[in-house]
Amino acid sequence: MSMKTSDFFVQRLKEWGVTRIYGYPGDGINGVLGAIQRANEKGKGIEFIQVRHEEMAAFMAAGHAKFTGELGVCLSTGGPGATHLLTGLYDAKMDHVPVLAIAGQAEATARGASYQQEMNLDRVFSDVANFVQEAASSAQVRHLIDRGVRIAKAQNGVAVVIIPKDIQDEEWLAPPHLHGFTHSGSGYQRPKVIPYDADLQRAAAVLNAGKKVAILIGSGARGAAVEIVQAANVLGAGVAKALLGKDVLPDDAPFVTGSIGLLGTKPSWEMMQHCDTLLMVGSGFPWTEFLPKEGQARAVQIDIDPAMLGLRYPCEVNLHGDAAETLRALLPLLSHKEDRKWQESIALQVQEWWKQIEERAFAAANPVNPQRVVWEMSSQLPDNTIVTSDSGSCANWFARDYRVRQGQRATLSGGLACMGAAVPYAIAAKFAHPERPVVALVGDGAMQMNNMAELITIQKYWQQWADKRLIICVFNNQDLNQVTWEQRVMEGNPRFEATQQLPDVKYAEFAESLGLRGIYVDDPEQLTSTWQHALSADRPVLLEVKTDPEVAPLPPHITFKQAKAFMSSMAKGDRGASQVIRDTASQLFSKKRDQ
Repeated sequence: MSMKTSDFFVQRLKEWGVTRIYGYPGDGINGVLGAIQRANEKGKGIEFIQVRHEEMAAFMAAGHAKFTGELGVCLSTGGPGATHLLTGLYDAKMDHVPVLAIAGQAEATARGASYQQEMNLDRVFSDVANFVQEAASSAQVRHLIDRGVRIAKAQNGVAVVIIPKDIQDEEWLAPPHLHGFTHSGSGYQRPKVIPYDADLQRAAAVLNAGKKVAILIGSGARGAAVEIVQAANVLGAGVAKALLGKDVLPDDAPFVTGSIGLLGTKPSWEMMQHCDTLLMVGSGFPWTEFLPKEGQARAVQIDIDPAMLGLRYPCEVNLHGDAAETLRALLPLLSHKEDRKWQESIALQVQEWWKQIEERAFAAANPVNPQRVVWEMSSQLPDNTIVTSDSGSCANWFARDYRVRQGQRATLSGGLACMGAAVPYAIAAKFAHPERPVVALVGDGAMQMNNMAELITIQKYWQQWADKRLIICVFNNQDLNQVTWEQRVMEGNPRFEATQQLPDVKYAEFAESLGLRGIYVDDPEQLTSTWQHALSADRPVLLEVKTDPEVAPLPPHITFKQAKAFMSSMAKGDRGASQVIRDTASQLFSKKRDQ
């Protein structure tokens, strides 16, 4: 019995292990959707998750890849549907996760005729994709899907396959054994990548010579947690984490200094300022001003992507290899450092930092201190919770106040730092791990931008999840808060109300109208019981907290230039000047209130 090209396409995706596609329908991709439907009727299909917007589908595919290590897949029609995918695909590209995008297209017979929704999509996707190709005949489809998936997996990047509408509906004929045709196959096995022994020995010599060793890890260190801990113990080192590596090691390890950068911790800053040796593992952390000064430290870097080696700090030894495998080969060459004063001093700083963060969280605010929202959450989360964060000021509290534990997973949009990722990431996490509770930390700006609509997606699917707990925690401060603080501290300008003020939306009431649970909190003393209530709910919860927009996301080290700009913005008539100064002083000098 003959099949359509679209039927073969879906069959081939199944052979590659694809089980779920996030997307939105349209006539330019209806042939593939019909094939999914026919396969599902035979019990051999792929789950299709209908989102509210194609950008969200791409974010969900990226989230799926992050939380499973597998290929994420998204789908759209041609024209505007395809262009909507771009932001989420750039998120996948910049955070180095494998995603396949499937896009429809106007009929091949109409290409070049300025046809409705006809676009040169291969050019549109050429920057974001490691591989992009539009099928010109059904004979191409087999090798396009094989090559696209293989490249996405092998290069931890984006592949885009574009299929014109008429080709989807053509009868599938296998490529003949003739000149001008190719015969591809499915399957990919990731290789074991380890540097040469001589390079490992050079790296060990640098690390063994150091007296104050600092380790910086990113998402590329995932899967190497045991080896990172062993290296830190042997070298007497501290470990800082780029945000995408937040969940690689738990924050209760005494030598883990936490996040680094503008959203980082003081112990991470101090460690980088005083170390004499730096080991970077799987990190492309961009802000080099938070790394040692050039020439201060000898450095070794390990990365599976050679393009990232030596990019952020000049390293004596650049090791191209898998983090875990390379560290396993390196560890026997490292000498145990008898002097533990450096690591012990780091541990003391970490203890003091957590006390300081707790004091800041409990400082008075109007009405709720946003730091306390996350601090109260942190201790109550089950050990298998997945936490996502949006970009914006809530990312500060995610970075510092969320004390991640072993067994928990956490992520946000790292390289792209895009608003709107937290909720689609959380939805993808629930589909990938329906037995685990999930929490998304979201600013009101991102909710209004595109995340409110995805509450409808949650409403559509939540009853099929084994564990119904999905909490969307919205920080309602009626302000595009991160940008407000950037205006004040980076530019020395007062808050610009025309760009920063947000409407006061009733998020909890909107969730209730969908049949979800909505909770509103404007009293900090209710946060503990509210989190308990949300974590025991029988359905997804939108937890709306009225937070104070004037609580400053203080960087770990304030430069004179930043302080001068901040005071300049206050002097120029910032509407919240007096409240900002009071809240900042409260953070810096308050003590934890009795409970």
